[in-house]
Amino acid sequence: MSISPTRLLCFSSITTAIVVYNLTLASAATFLQPNSFQVHSQQHQTEQQKPSRFIAQITVSRKANNSDDDDDETTTILSKTKTKTTTTTTMMLNNVSPADVSLEIKDPVDPTALQQAKGIMDELRPTPSTTPHVQSDLLLKVAHRLGDIPPESDTLIITKEECKLAYDSLASDERTALDNIHQRVKVFAEAQRQSVQDMEIDIPGGKAGHTVSPCNAAGCYAPGGRYPLPSSVIMTAVTARAAGCTKVVLASPRPAPITKAAAYIAGADVFLAVGGAQAIASMAYGVSDTDVEPCDVIVGPGNKWVTAAKSIVNGHCGIDMLAGPSEVLVICDDTAAADVVAADLIAQAEHDVVARAILLCTDSSKITEIDQHVQDQINALPEPNKSTAKEALQQSFAVLCSSLDECIEISDKIAPEHLEIQTRNSWDIAKKCNNYGGLFVGEHAAEVLGDYGAGPNHTLPTGGTGKYTGGLSVFNFLRIRTWMRIDSNTEAQNMVNDSIVMARLEGLEGHARAAEARSLTQTPAYKK
Repeated sequence: MSISPTRLLCFSSITTAIVVYNLTLASAATFLQPNSFQVHSQQHQTEQQKPSRFIAQITVSRKANNSDDDDDETTTILSKTKTKTTTTTTMMLNNVSPADVSLEIKDPVDPTALQQAKGIMDELRPTPSTTPHVQSDLLLKVAHRLGDIPPESDTLIITKEECKLAYDSLASDERTALDNIHQRVKVFAEAQRQSVQDMEIDIPGGKAGHTVSPCNAAGCYAPGGRYPLPSSVIMTAVTARAAGCTKVVLASPRPAPITKAAAYIAGADVFLAVGGAQAIASMAYGVSDTDVEPCDVIVGPGNKWVTAAKSIVNGHCGIDMLAGPSEVLVICDDTAAADVVAADLIAQAEHDVVARAILLCTDSSKITEIDQHVQDQINALPEPNKSTAKEALQQSFAVLCSSLDECIEISDKIAPEHLEIQTRNSWDIAKKCNNYGGLFVGEHAAEVLGDYGAGPNHTLPTGGTGKYTGGLSVFNFLRIRTWMRIDSNTEAQNMVNDSIVMARLEGLEGHARAAEARSLTQTPAYKK
C-alpha cells in the first residue's frame, strides 16, 4: 500500500481569518487509481495526482470557512463574494456537513498498474501454452530487479529451518505475544469452520444435501513494504489451515525475522520471498523447479500491483477480494473519551499515506476536543509514523451529525473497513449498523485489538465493498457442494412430472425427454 497520495485541503492556523461565503470546498484532490475513497474539487486540483486503491470514493463538497494562509501542511483556495473578520483554529480533520458526503463506486483496479502487472506476468511466463508455470530463473531475475531479493542472493524460498530459527531467536515477550495471537486467531477460525457442517434432507424418493470441503492449496500474501506485517501472515495462513487446506504457500518480499517467525508458527509449507504481481503469478501458476504449486485460492492484502495481479488471475483461481488502503470510521457522542478516539484515528492513519480516518459525532465540542488530542498525539509519534499519519489525516474528515441515526445512515453509505462505536448504549447502536467490514463495539474494543488477533480476521473489505461482502475467513477456502440421490423412482414420480412440464415451458425439449426417461407413466418422446 505504498502509494503517494494527492494532498488534500485542511484549515490553516491563524488568529484572524477571512470568512468566505459561497465557497465550494472539495478537499482539492483526485486519486486516479480506482478502489479509493476520493475527495473531489470543482475548483482546484493539486499538482500531484497519484493513484490509490479503494473501490469507492467519498465526494465531499461544501461551503466552508477557509484561511488564505498557506504553510507546509496546507493548500488553500479563496473565492470571495463577501467577507468579515472572525477567529478560527487549526483543525487536523476536515470538517464537512452530512449532506456533503456521498459515495461513488469506481473500478477497483488501477489501469496503469494493471498493464504493468500484466507485463510482469507475461515476462515470467513467455510461452504459457507450452510452459504454464512461472519460470524460476525468470522469477529470480524479476525479483532482483524489483528489490524483492538482495542482488547477492539467488534463493527464492525461505526454508522452514530458517523460519524456525527466527522464531527461536525472538525475545521471550515477543514469542509469547506471537503465540497468543496465533492461538486466538486459530480458535476463532476453527469455530467458524465448525459453524458450517455437512447436511442432508429428505426429497421425494431419496435424499439431498451438501458437503463442506476445503480447497487443496491456498496462496497467502503478506505485504512487506512500509512495515513488516507478521499479523497478516497469521491471519491468512492460520485461517487456511483451520479451513483444512492441505498445502499453504506464503509469499512476502524482503521478509523481516518476525515475518519468518510468523510463517513458522502459522505452519506455512512454502515461503516464497517475492512480492507484487510476481508473487501472485507464482502462486496462481506455480513455479518451476520449486515446491510452489498452483494454488486454488489466493488471499491477503497488498499494493496496487498485487490488486491488479489478483484481478488478472481471478477465474484461473479464486481470490478473496480486491482490497485497498485501510479505513476506520468512528461513531461517537458526548460520552466518548476524546483521547481514546484520537488514538484510534491516528492508529489507522499511520498505516499509509492513503489511509482514511473518519469521525461521525453528535457533539461539536467533542469533535473539537478529539481534534486537539489528534494534534497532540500525532506530534508525539516517532518518524516515519508521524509524517505518514499527518499525510493520511489530510484526507480524513469529521462530520457533525444531528443524531446517532444520522451517523448510522452516513456510515452505512460509506461501508467502512473498520467501524467503531463509542456511544451510550453502544451495543444497541451497533446492532442498527448494516454495512462494514469489522465492527468494534464500546470504548475498550479497540480496532487495533482486531489487527493483532482478538480472533476475527483483520483482512477486511475496503472502499464500500462491505455492502456486499465480508472479511477473510475460513469460508474463502471452503467449497459447499450439493448432491442428490434417488432411492425410489416410484416415490420420485411427482418430481419427474414437474420436471417434464417445466422443461417444455422453457423450450428445452432435451431436458424434458431426459426426465421422461425416468417416468413410469409417460413414454419418452425419443422412443415414439
